Amino acid sequence: MKILLISMSSIHAIRWIENLKDTSYELYWFDVIGKGKLETLDSVNQFTDWKKRKVPHIKGEYFLSKKAPFLYEKILPFVEVTANEELERIILEIQPDIVHSFEMQNCSYPILKTMKKYPKIKWLYSCWGNDLYYFQQFSSHLKKIRQVLQRVDFLHTDCQRDFILAKKHGFSGVHSGVIPGGTGYKLNELQSYKLPISERKIILVKGYEHILGRGLNIIKALHTIQDRIQDYDVTVFGAHNEVIDYIKSNQLNFKVYDRHELSHHELMQLMGKSLFYIGNSISDGMPNTLLEAIVMGAFPIQSNPGGATEEIITNGVNGFLIENPESVSEIKMLILQAISNFQMVEKAAIENENIVMQRLDYSSNRIKVIDIYKNILACE
Repeated sequence: MKILLISMSSIHAIRWIENLKDTSYELYWFDVIGKGKLETLDSVNQFTDWKKRKVPHIKGEYFLSKKAPFLYEKILPFVEVTANEELERIILEIQPDIVHSFEMQNCSYPILKTMKKYPKIKWLYSCWGNDLYYFQQFSSHLKKIRQVLQRVDFLHTDCQRDFILAKKHGFSGVHSGVIPGGTGYKLNELQSYKLPISERKIILVKGYEHILGRGLNIIKALHTIQDRIQDYDVTVFGAHNEVIDYIKSNQLNFKVYDRHELSHHELMQLMGKSLFYIGNSISDGMPNTLLEAIVMGAFPIQSNPGGATEEIITNGVNGFLIENPESVSEIKMLILQAISNFQMVEKAAIENENIVMQRLDYSSNRIKVIDIYKNILACE
């Protein structure tokens, strides 16, 4: 079986592909956004460096691409080789059995025209993060989302919420199940990085502050209760400039790592030393960093946009749900509740260990990933 994978260059895509090591599948990867080689299995045949101009650059082209992307998209085929054109060339060359696109806006929109031209090729789409929940509110995006979902044959989601949304927006194919975007975790290998709960003193904060991330509200909440968290070390990772500037200007004694300072492995080690993990955004699917924090034994306090997070966190049992990500006072209240009830935190760690074993183990999720493709091939 030939599988053509289409994704951005992300740790989650790499980890997904690694599940297919030692299978008999012929694996190909198309660098749809033109960022270059993917650091993955040597056995994966990669299509990179395909973007070529048809005409020299035109003055104002970049401005148009940023200010009127949908208009720019219409003129793009006249100025450069498009993803649709390159995909058709690849299809004719390798004759894939399955095309698997990860993510909607960057990896599925650009190939829709060609996938409609070849309706007999089975299309699997992995819905990640904000693909549907966030972008459905924009009419221009919703039209494209529906067009993609009407063509897609098979759907993988990282939460049940997005399967419901996909059906609402026209998907009528087969749901291949709910599997985290980064699949599973090698629990035995990570065990040595996990401190006992009683020895942990770190409050770990995801510092994203952008169109969706609301890490600054967490920092503001912690700022207001400095006298209550003196026994803890606050560490912020993935921090955007607004978060870094706020911490500096208010002289907060927080340790800060910017967006690129920690490797994924270093972050997992840090989570294994953390008592609490706090993540906050106005939109997400099932947050991978939340799952990683749970795997590493940290007590999670996480936003719940669209009800995705509550699929793994039962509020007050194995974590806390932030219902209003814009509310500093709500976040503050939840942090105070968490630090004042160590018995609950210990019980949550035990509950989360059970959830991790049942839903986030690498070996069992690897089988699920491989079975997705087997089941697709069996469908006529």
